Amino acid sequence: MRFSSSLSPRDARLSRRAVLGLAAAAAPLTLAAPASASGAPVIGGERLGLAGVQVQGGAPLPKRLTARAWVVADHDSGQVLAACDAHRRLAPASTLKMLFADTVLRKFERNQTHTVTDADLADIPAGSSLVGIKPGITYTVEQLWLGVFLRSGNDAVHVLSHMNGGIAKTVAEMQAEAEDMQALDTHVVSPDGFDHPGQLSSAYDLTLFARHGLRSGDFRGYCSTRVANFPAGGKRTFQIQNTDRLLTGAWGLETYKGLIGVKNGYTSNAGNTFTGAATRGGRTLIVTVMHPEPGGNGVYEETASLLDWGFAHAGKVEPVGALAEPLSEGGARGTPAPGRQVSAHGAAAAGHGGSSWGLIGGAGGVAALLAGGVYALRGRGRGRRRATEDGRRRR
Repeated sequence: MRFSSSLSPRDARLSRRAVLGLAAAAAPLTLAAPASASGAPVIGGERLGLAGVQVQGGAPLPKRLTARAWVVADHDSGQVLAACDAHRRLAPASTLKMLFADTVLRKFERNQTHTVTDADLADIPAGSSLVGIKPGITYTVEQLWLGVFLRSGNDAVHVLSHMNGGIAKTVAEMQAEAEDMQALDTHVVSPDGFDHPGQLSSAYDLTLFARHGLRSGDFRGYCSTRVANFPAGGKRTFQIQNTDRLLTGAWGLETYKGLIGVKNGYTSNAGNTFTGAATRGGRTLIVTVMHPEPGGNGVYEETASLLDWGFAHAGKVEPVGALAEPLSEGGARGTPAPGRQVSAHGAAAAGHGGSSWGLIGGAGGVAALLAGGVYALRGRGRGRRRATEDGRRRR
């Protein structure tokens, strides 16, 4: 299996961005300032900073939309065709793995190998979805990424993170990458998206991560793979299937025509999240749906209905905003939406009722995170947390 390589011109600037990202993370009150404080426009446009549904052009939206937040955007133009609470901060679950891939995917050659150690797997949160990685087995980087994208394997994420220099370094680089992409609703605590205090994102930011990732042939190839063989030791393998139900047609759903990917997620605290992209008639749309009513195939059905709406009305409705370009690629700097709210579910995942920036205690909390302290919080709850990703061990 071969995909085209798409190396980012930003690699040389990563260290600088990491420093800037850490500085930004250490100054949360500045990031959360209202638009009027700096005079810069709200990222994506003023309408995306408003609460509720944003659409203009008279095109009726799908009748049953229960998600707390969603975005419909054009991949190529970056136009946001419609949205609901685009900057609302919610727990992202495994959709955060898109940012992990945006950050780490370019670091290693596909045929590079790594023999897994016990230390690589020692810090995986209890209850995680797993692809089935075992110590002592040698894997290629390609196989590890298939484990990330198809099975949402936190074991694969942690192995790649340790290859990248460790969990704390990877978290810091992910935060810097988010800052560069102007995904300022996002606060990264772990690379796998599992429930941790303060780990939040938004429908807008997840759409940014997907758009950036889909510009890479490797990212696109992995997220569109339906099934693959995975090493089981020696010459043995076992088959893994993508947990994206619109891609595979599992659980009673039909496959969505033209679907590319991208990433789904679920934890009992976060609920369901999904970012999907599809191409029809030469147009590629990205839809992110966060936290619909629980149960069944709701997150996929609402994504499909919004994709249908987007393909039917793209070019007919006036956009309500735009996806920001990365600062390192010449994007105009924006400011966070004023009063970015944290939902009850987001607060539950954070473990508090207020802004998640405050949850980690400002600069001191960020420093503790980079030292591994905040990340170690997962160990305290291993015995009582039963949240799982939408993968092998999903309840």
